[in-house]
Amino acid sequence: MTDLEIKNLHVEIDGKEILKGVNLEVSKNEVIAIMGPNGAGKSTLGFTIMGHPKYKITKGQILFKGQDIATLSPDKRAKLGLFLSFQYPSEISGVSVFNFLRTAINSVKGAPVPVLEFQKNLWNTMAALKMPNEFAQRSLNEGFSGGEKKRTEILQLAMLKPQIAVLDETDSGLDIDALKTVASGVQTYVGPELGVLLITHYTRILNYIRPTAVHVMKNGRIVKSGGPELAKQLEEKGYEGIA
Repeated sequence: MTDLEIKNLHVEIDGKEILKGVNLEVSKNEVIAIMGPNGAGKSTLGFTIMGHPKYKITKGQILFKGQDIATLSPDKRAKLGLFLSFQYPSEISGVSVFNFLRTAINSVKGAPVPVLEFQKNLWNTMAALKMPNEFAQRSLNEGFSGGEKKRTEILQLAMLKPQIAVLDETDSGLDIDALKTVASGVQTYVGPELGVLLITHYTRILNYIRPTAVHVMKNGRIVKSGGPELAKQLEEKGYEGIA
C-alpha cells in the first residue's frame, strides 16, 4: 500500500483555485521531488497535506496509509506520522530548541519521554548533524542563520521520526557547505521508516539527494514526470522548456 496518496486534489485559497487536479504517491524509502517555478502550487500542496486551515479542498482526496485525512487537524496528522518543514521557519522567542523538541515529541507520542532518554537521543542526533550541544539552549530560530534554521528543521525530523516528511524549499538560502550538511542529514534518514516529498525550485539539492522520481508542477498541475534525468533536463532547458 502507498503510504501517502494524493487523488485528483483541487485546492483553493480565498476563492481562488490553486491546485487543479494533482495526483501523487509517496511511500517510505522514496524521495519524490516536486519542482516548478514560483506560483506553481508547490507550497500549497505541502500546506494542504499537513492541514493548514487556509487551504480549502474542493475536490479529491488525501490518503495516508489508506485513511482519508482531509478533515483531520494538523496535530492529528502529525501523530499519524506526517511532518512538514517550512520554507520560512518561525522564530519563537523564549522557547529553547530543547524544550520545543521535547514538547513536540511528548505530544506526538502521547506520553512524556524521560528527560535523560530524550537528552541522550538529542545529543546523538545533533552530533550527527554537526550541531553543538549549546545550540539546543537557544530560542527556536531566533537569530539563526538560514543554514541553522534548515538544520534545525532536519533535527526536528530526525527526532520526531515521521513516516512521510514534506520538505518545502529545504535548500532555500543555503550556502554550499550548509546544503551538503542538510542534504546528507535528509539522505541518512530516508529508508524503510521514512519517505520524503521534496519541494524545490532548483536542481542543486538533487546533486546530493538522489530522487526516486521527479514531478514538474506548473499552474497547479503536474505536467511532467520522470526519473532523476528529468532534473537534468530542467537544468538545461528551464521550466519554459517543459510542456
